[in-house]
Amino acid sequence: MNATPSSTDHRDHTYGTDHAYGTDDRTEPADQEGRTVHLDTAGWGTMPAAVRALVADCASREDRYGPHELEEDLEDVLRTEVHERLGALLGVPAADTVVVTDAAGAFDALVSRLAPGRGERVWTTPYESAARLTALYALRDRTRCTVEVVPLREDGDLDLEWMARHIDDDVALVSVVHVPSGCGIVNPVEEIGQILAPYRCVYAVDASYSAGQLPVDAGRIGCQLLTGDGWRFLRGPYAVGFAFLAPRLRAAFEDASAHRPLPPNAAVAGLNAALAHHTATTAAASTDGPAGLAGQGLLPALRAAVEECPGTELIAPGRVQSAILAFRHRDLPAALVRRRLAARGVVLWKTVAQETPLHLPRSGATTALRASLGPDTTPQDIARFGRALREVVREETAGAQRPRPTRTPTPTPTPALASAPAPVPPPGPRPRPSARRHLTLCPTP
Repeated sequence: MNATPSSTDHRDHTYGTDHAYGTDDRTEPADQEGRTVHLDTAGWGTMPAAVRALVADCASREDRYGPHELEEDLEDVLRTEVHERLGALLGVPAADTVVVTDAAGAFDALVSRLAPGRGERVWTTPYESAARLTALYALRDRTRCTVEVVPLREDGDLDLEWMARHIDDDVALVSVVHVPSGCGIVNPVEEIGQILAPYRCVYAVDASYSAGQLPVDAGRIGCQLLTGDGWRFLRGPYAVGFAFLAPRLRAAFEDASAHRPLPPNAAVAGLNAALAHHTATTAAASTDGPAGLAGQGLLPALRAAVEECPGTELIAPGRVQSAILAFRHRDLPAALVRRRLAARGVVLWKTVAQETPLHLPRSGATTALRASLGPDTTPQDIARFGRALREVVREETAGAQRPRPTRTPTPTPTPALASAPAPVPPPGPRPRPSARRHLTLCPTP
């Protein structure tokens, strides 16, 4: 496939699989110190050059020829190819996949059509996102079901023994996040699926922060709903995600989604290209262990860089970790550290308690920093991050401890005694004081 459309006939341009997705030909500075260290793949994965070029080309063609022409040219991609790639990624039939704008919206669409009976139970976890909790609480208020939070063990893992003891057919829905947004724990979604398999509950898994960095096989998980975003570890464009739906949920989901916005065609084409790129690079790479990117040795180096910095504390519950690491500094605000790191060319994410309201406050933090690895993260990037973090903490801690200079108060002049009576205002109506009590900005000439 050509990178740009034909100048004579735009119909000659196709969006199939013949593009070279297997390489990332981004032009970066050779000097590592002049390269931005992107440690926020969980927030926004940097698109490979081939994907970025395709999305830009689709947008240009849509602007020139209109959305209907672009949709006609992309028909095979939109109707068939992207679903085949999603099915291969998730280990499910292509016909059971749908393309959505985002994972949270897809979850909300389905939950809004569920109707558990009064008193039936819905399970969630302390690692659930605020968006999914909002949908669950709305379900509770609408149906009078009960929302229960699965307890944690002392090490931070979900208590599977508690789940096995308390599961029965009164549980109508179980919502589990594979990897939370606020920390890097990998929840055992396949083991949970085995516990739930004999029962009638709908099992919903959020794979937004795991798809692209960990194996995600909905067939092995045994869930009936799996949702994900395309712009994180899969490194596709924004405003496009995906879902796997068991056939028994399809009608309810389609009914709920009938009036919801669809992702732009250019974004769907970009997701298709990102999936192809991910498949090619995954096949070429050798991963070690269940944690994907973390198994390549970069996560231990990232942890060491944080732990070597004075005053930092890891937020890393659980026994299995992914390519996401959350931490905080005991004395410095997370927003300040993030800004200072960005000024040094190191990009991280600041996470707040509202994003995972049942988890982060329990750790004693209202804000934290989140670093996440990508497929193009290098050991040099980790070393540079560690140096920058130590510099920021050293400078800001020294600045906070430095005594402030004392100011000598300026003496207030003693007013002179009036030697004459105050002037009498001229006769006539007195001007009314202005009712405005705010600063008025005047335009400069």
